[in-house]
Amino acid sequence: MKVGVIGAGTMGQGIAKAFAQVEGFTVALCDIKQEWADGGKNKIAAGYAKLVAKGKLDQAEVDRRMAAITAGLKEDLCADCDLIVEAAFEDMKVKQTTFGELDKICKPECVFASNTSSLSITEIGKGLSRPLVGMHFFNPVPAMKLVEVIAGGNTPAELVEKIKTLSTEIGKTPVVVNEAPGFVVNKILIPYCNEGVCVLQEGVASAEDIDIAMQLGCNHPMGPLHLGDLIGWDIVLNIMDVLYNETHDSKYRANVLIRKMVRAGKLGIKSGEGFFNYKK
Repeated sequence: MKVGVIGAGTMGQGIAKAFAQVEGFTVALCDIKQEWADGGKNKIAAGYAKLVAKGKLDQAEVDRRMAAITAGLKEDLCADCDLIVEAAFEDMKVKQTTFGELDKICKPECVFASNTSSLSITEIGKGLSRPLVGMHFFNPVPAMKLVEVIAGGNTPAELVEKIKTLSTEIGKTPVVVNEAPGFVVNKILIPYCNEGVCVLQEGVASAEDIDIAMQLGCNHPMGPLHLGDLIGWDIVLNIMDVLYNETHDSKYRANVLIRKMVRAGKLGIKSGEGFFNYKK
């Protein structure tokens, strides 16, 4: 099976690795520029090189996986894909435009899936000649076993079953979700991060103590502020805004401190600083 992964960023790289590690799958890793697609593949190779150096992966297996991944542009690589997994920027217009272009490029029997973390599958798929399903992976994809399989308003039951089966084939555990803002995980998880910021802003406890309290008091592996730093506060803010705009429920209103952090470029681990400092 040939899988087109649209978007060669962190999530796209992880999804490409998830399919390429299983024999019988080939991957077209695509982005809007050739150099971005190549950069994504190079980062995959660099990650594998570290695993080989640590003795956790055999070089011959790495060579097989890398040979299964081709980097390039969707118009050059996706015409014969059997499955598309879109992992582009989390913006409705970007995703609709991307799928609209793919609808003209891909063969009619190609299955379309989106890795959106919170947006409406029904809305993304509006106007397409084929149904759309959600296939939401979690970061880091190689380590996280879950895939949310999201049924939109026009997603046939047999398509949901097909994606469930594919998820199992690549070693993931699928859960079926009826479309709702944030689906299951982010509808619960992202407000948890937001509430941690609220507690901090109110001066109830320090960032360190808030996280320690949730780790030791609730047996969580990570507190809300470290978790937000890991996810990226720009992503947290984006999902909170989706939840609020879709529901108009005040419990989903993003804390103003998150907006301040995002405007200041303090996004968490990826920027070197969030509510904790990661600069070396």
